[in-house]
Order: sequence, then structure tokens, then C-alpha cells
Amino acid sequence: MFFQKDIETMPRADIEKLQLERLKRLVKYCMDNVPFYNKRLTEAGVTADKIKTLSDIQYIPYTTKADMRDTYPFGLFAVPMKKITRIHASSGTTGKPTVVGYTANDLDMWSDCVARLITAVGANDETIVQIAFGYGLFTGALGLHYGLEKIGAAVVPTSSGNTEKQIMLMQDFGTNTLVSTPSYAQYIGEKAREMGVIDKIHLKLGLFGSEGCTPEMRDQIEKTLNIFATDNYGMSELMGPGVSGECIERDGMHINEDHFYAEVINPRTGEALPKGSEGELVITTLTKEGIPMLRYRTKDITQINYEPCKCGRTFARMAKPRGRSDDMLKIRGVNVFPSQIESVLMGFEQIAPHYQLVLTRENCADHLEIKVELSDKCSDILDNFPRLEQLHKDIRHGMKTVLGIDTKITIVGHKTLQRFQGKAQRILDLRNK
Repeated sequence: MFFQKDIETMPRADIEKLQLERLKRLVKYCMDNVPFYNKRLTEAGVTADKIKTLSDIQYIPYTTKADMRDTYPFGLFAVPMKKITRIHASSGTTGKPTVVGYTANDLDMWSDCVARLITAVGANDETIVQIAFGYGLFTGALGLHYGLEKIGAAVVPTSSGNTEKQIMLMQDFGTNTLVSTPSYAQYIGEKAREMGVIDKIHLKLGLFGSEGCTPEMRDQIEKTLNIFATDNYGMSELMGPGVSGECIERDGMHINEDHFYAEVINPRTGEALPKGSEGELVITTLTKEGIPMLRYRTKDITQINYEPCKCGRTFARMAKPRGRSDDMLKIRGVNVFPSQIESVLMGFEQIAPHYQLVLTRENCADHLEIKVELSDKCSDILDNFPRLEQLHKDIRHGMKTVLGIDTKITIVGHKTLQRFQGKAQRILDLRNK
């Protein structure tokens, strides 16, 4: 199914022609309306007239999260406040939040982008969707909310938390679609089983985002909730959810290329990489009015496939991010992504999909402890030393095979590790304590 089929199936040449036209217009727009960009583009010698091909984007300097914080709160806005219809912001847990503003046109474009992606995975006007994202300055809840309403879905804005009530409403309202983080979806499923009502909820579709989800974790969620789980991608600096998302083929996430131009670069050198390479995703917002972004460094590690999809869409597809360049752990000289650890753990049926990574430093060397939790069906292993020892040995071997380093494995009882109603916080870094 399509929401805007003529756009979503454009030939590649037409997509790139449109992107070039919009990129030129964007450069002029930023020069004329954002002093920050005027200064940066002038120093780089870049004008709209110098953008002859899409590859000329390489001459435009990158924008980073640090730039947004340095211009806090409205220094990157391109329109006066009287034209701003809504303001969102990041959590600001590491300092001042990153603030973004939307014009009325931005909000309409945003809901169109979300509508395309949710239609691609089967949502329609018969969808009854429970949004278990936290409402507020976070872009996730309202971003999905307006896109779902645009296709005629019935939206139940429960927000996050109060899990027993979430489950009660799923039963009473006949909810068939869930919006949440993957980790919270898993927790809802576990809680429903614990309450003895898993057979009384009838979810069919999961629209998940806000945190990474390996295919192995997705399989666990589908098994727990008996749903078709899908990923969508976005961040507040770019717009929110709706930058890209899966279709029913789940062979990469379609980028809304008429609104976003994507590149992949070497995260260390900033050098643009050839098509198909894995590296850091860089996004330019081609149509945003409130706060345009030129070559924003997302820090997400992915690769892009430009071949048409089996679903009929021609927009390029980005792979599920393998991790973030700033989330990558360097343990005794070895680069480790949390997604690699998750993939190994999900291969053990005795282990629940909950884990914690504890980083410590001893004798000037970093050490990684992986705390894993037994599943409810295998909780008796703690009382069976031979089985426990063998499971410990198998997990440790699996980790060493994939990561290339030895790690400490700690196996704990079922429901010991913390559950999260929002984005899961799986890394506990004690190296500076």
C-alpha cells in the first residue's frame, strides 16, 4: 500500500533531479535567513550557484549537535517566532537540550512522511493504535500521532507508563497496533503473560523506534506479543520519526528522499564514502522551514541501498543502524557495539531479552561485565550448578567469538534487571568512579 504512490515510486533520476533543485534552494534559504549558516557557508566559499551537482554537497561544512547547543535556543531558526507553530527539544541530559521549531508547513510535511511509512507496513483507517511513547518535548509521540491521524487511524494517546492500565485498554479498546520503544513492548508482553491475559489482547502491528533493535530482539518481541514488528527512524534535530522506515518487506528503511538527502561518511575523517559503504549517516533536510539542517552528523552507523525495493518503492533504504559512533565501546583496543552483544544473547533461549553492560577500569585497563537475566521458563537454572556453569561457558564463548575479547558474564535471576518504559539504558559506565 502507498500513501503518495507517485512520489514513493519516482525513478531514481527524477529523485536526484528534485533533490538537486531543493538543495540549491536550501543553500540560498540558509544564507538569507540563518546568520549561523551565512557565516559558515561564506567562510567555506559556498553559494547556491556553486552547487552544480549533488556531489557538490561535499563543500558544505557539517552541522553537529554541538552547533545546536552553541546556538541555544533559537540561533538556528530560519523564521521569526510568530511563524513557529510548535517547539520540541531533546531531553538535555548531558547539558542544554537541542531545540527545534516547526512551521505549519513543517508539521504538514512531517505528518506526510510518517503517513507514508506507516502505510508501507499495513496501517490504515481501520487501525486502532496505542501510543505508549511519552508525550511532551520528545518528538516521538506527537510525530507518530499526527501521521496516524492523517491516514484515518484511531489514536489512543496513553503515553508511557502504567503498564497494567495499558494492557487493560488494549483489551477493552481492541487495540491492534502499538507504538513504543522495543524494550517497552517486550515488557508489556511479559506483563500481559504474567497477568494471564496475553490471549485477550489482539495486537497485530508494532511501530517501534527511539532505540536500536537488532533482528534477534525483534524476533523475541514478535514471539512474546504475536505481532509484526517494524522499525522507523528519525531524530528531533532532523524532524522526529519519519525520516525513514521499513515496509512490509523489512529489507531496510526507506528514506523519504524528497525531503531528506542522505550521505554516508567516515566517522573519523569526515570523508564521504562510496555508495554502499558502511559509515556514519549524514542528513540534509531539503524542505524544512523552521530549522533547516545542512549535512547534520547523526553519529548513527549504517549503509544505504539504492536499488528499488520489492514493495515497489524506489526511495533508497538505510540498514538498521549498527550502533552509534559515540556508543561504540573500546575495550582493550577492540571496538564493540552493544548491538553485537544483543545479537549473541538473543541466541540463547534460556536468556530473557534484558541485559546490562557494566564498564569498569582496573590497572589502567577497561573491563566489560555483561549481566544477563534468565527467562521465566529457565529460572531454575540458578539452583542447578552444572547447567548454570555450562550456560555461563557457552555465553562467554559466544561473546569471545563475536567480539574478539574475553568478557565477564554474570547470570542473574528472572526479573532482576531494571525494566524501562522509555528508552532502555543498558550501559553503566563506572570507569571514572
